[in-house]
Amino acid sequence: MKKYACFVTGTDTEVGKTFLSCALLTHFASRGLEVVGMKPVAAGLIEHNGDLVNEDVLRLMGASTVPASPALVNPFGLKAPIAPHIAAAEEGIELSAAPILRAFAQLRELADMVVVEGVGGFRVPLGASYDTADLAADLGLPIILVVGMKLGCINHALLTAAAIRARGLTLAGWIANRIDPGMLRFDENISALQHHLGAPLLATLPHVADGHSPGTLNPTCDLLDRL
Repeated sequence: MKKYACFVTGTDTEVGKTFLSCALLTHFASRGLEVVGMKPVAAGLIEHNGDLVNEDVLRLMGASTVPASPALVNPFGLKAPIAPHIAAAEEGIELSAAPILRAFAQLRELADMVVVEGVGGFRVPLGASYDTADLAADLGLPIILVVGMKLGCINHALLTAAAIRARGLTLAGWIANRIDPGMLRFDENISALQHHLGAPLLATLPHVADGHSPGTLNPTCDLLDRL
């Protein structure tokens, strides 16, 4: 069977990347694929069964059908819920590509589909001369952009799409996540994004109060054809 993978990024932090990544895992599993999620860098750890883990990582593991160790799913778990390069510096950790690429290669052997979730937006520093855009380029995967639907999202989405393409990466499509249920002119904003982004709208996610449910993804096309 063909192997698939994608990289999920967002227009900002807290726009629903983990929510969408879990929904993607659930969707692809329903298509009969063995799936696993990955979050290479995660900042902010909680205690779970005696271990320190990231809540988003736990959610990705819960939505996966392939068991994988937390060390593979999340090669770099940082204690403080702050910008990763600052958290890494405080802990004396160097965030580098090699451990992430090794973990990704192992996950790809285990599953038919790997959904890799970025951290924050598309250009979050991981070190003095390395950021999440560099990581996405090293992985070389098609990108799915989560647009947090709120005032200002058009500018954020267009800037992110331009940055993705500047790295020579494929913007496979975008997903609208209605993080602000009171957003005015929602449909008009969707239309503007469809006109300007130059990539297909793959799905629209309704507002979910807790943001923790994987939800049901109703894509507008066959997502596998985009990857």
